[in-house]
Amino acid sequence: MDGLLKKIESNNVKIGVIGMGYVGLPLAIEIAKSDIEVAAIDIDEVKVNAINLGRSYVPDVSTSLLNEQVQKKRLKAFSSFEIIKALDAIIICVPTPLNKTKDPDLTMVVSAVEKIIENRGKQQLIVLESTTYPGTTEEMILPRLAQSYGKVGRDFYLAFSPERIDPGNKVYNTYNTPKVIGGITSNCVEVATKLYSNFVKFIVPVSSPRAAEMVKLLENTFRSVNIGLVNEIAMMCSRLGVDVWEVIDAASSKPFGFMPFKPGPGLGGHCIPVDPLYLSWKLKTLNYRARFIELASEINGDMPRYVVNKINEALNGCNKSVRDSKVFVVGVSYKKDINDLRESPAIDVIHLLKTRGAEVFYYDPYVDMIQLEDLSLKGIPLEQGLTEADCTIIITDHSSIDYQKVVDKAKLVVDTRNATKGINNSKIFKL
Repeated sequence: MDGLLKKIESNNVKIGVIGMGYVGLPLAIEIAKSDIEVAAIDIDEVKVNAINLGRSYVPDVSTSLLNEQVQKKRLKAFSSFEIIKALDAIIICVPTPLNKTKDPDLTMVVSAVEKIIENRGKQQLIVLESTTYPGTTEEMILPRLAQSYGKVGRDFYLAFSPERIDPGNKVYNTYNTPKVIGGITSNCVEVATKLYSNFVKFIVPVSSPRAAEMVKLLENTFRSVNIGLVNEIAMMCSRLGVDVWEVIDAASSKPFGFMPFKPGPGLGGHCIPVDPLYLSWKLKTLNYRARFIELASEINGDMPRYVVNKINEALNGCNKSVRDSKVFVVGVSYKKDINDLRESPAIDVIHLLKTRGAEVFYYDPYVDMIQLEDLSLKGIPLEQGLTEADCTIIITDHSSIDYQKVVDKAKLVVDTRNATKGINNSKIFKL
């Protein structure tokens, strides 16, 4: 362990990051910025080539910053896993989606671990950052690595450190977001803490990988449940004829005992719609039903349908039906000012509208084209959509869009984000 610690302390350590997505690439950049040599590993040749050419495909990483690290030879991308033999530490940042039955799919984690084993070196630290259920690191990864490496805490080191990436966040990034670390042994915690301290400002050690895995799920379950609550409050307010946004604003004036959450058209992103279901799945194996998680998932999952019903209600007021109407979707990314479509509720809304016979088109300043397995759409100019549509629906409230202009030019507006706050017009229908 002393030899690895000396390498880490002298910045003479070589680190590999497996998975060059929204988590892995910003992490690799942060490592490189600390003057540590980093190998960016991904099976996607397009990503590998883009990185080696200094071209960023992740909004949180500028092309100039990426190119700088590549030119300084601190960062190099590989599609081959043979480079692992020369590394001192390997950090796994691969996707962990849910399959069609809403069960955890850890195929990519297992594949990454197998590649590490095939190309293993000596005295290596392996850290899993991919979100998963409590027990994964100890039950699934540790036995595989121990069989090949030997004794954990002596022959190799293993830890779990949950990613906390928030795409588009201008304040908190990889460096200044506290890093939770749970190691299998005290030696594992020490090595992992020393490593991350070189490129992360705050370290929060916990007692075990299982605790660290649970930390991540608590964070996003907290958000999911509270968003589910406020979404149901929005439905209640609609029935009562009360403006939910006015209620939230007024409640937020209380300086204690209240934390505001906002309703919306559904959950999006790589975490909140998925992570709580990892916990729910794990608890089912222990004969326990995670009732809050299930209820929140049900409410949040039904919001796109609720939004489409709002559109139907708005059109009915103009003696129109959804069928054969032209519906213009403004904003399709899952949150403002980014191009991320992962789990975006806009996709569900578009599908539902098409199923009901509507002609759907969209505008998003960050998304020129939607190209998914079951949906292919090209964006159109904002003014064209506002002019042609029977109904305009605001899904994402991008900062660059003039919503007064949207209201002025549109025939009918359904606003799911309170983007039209302060604009009084009878043609606006709110969530």
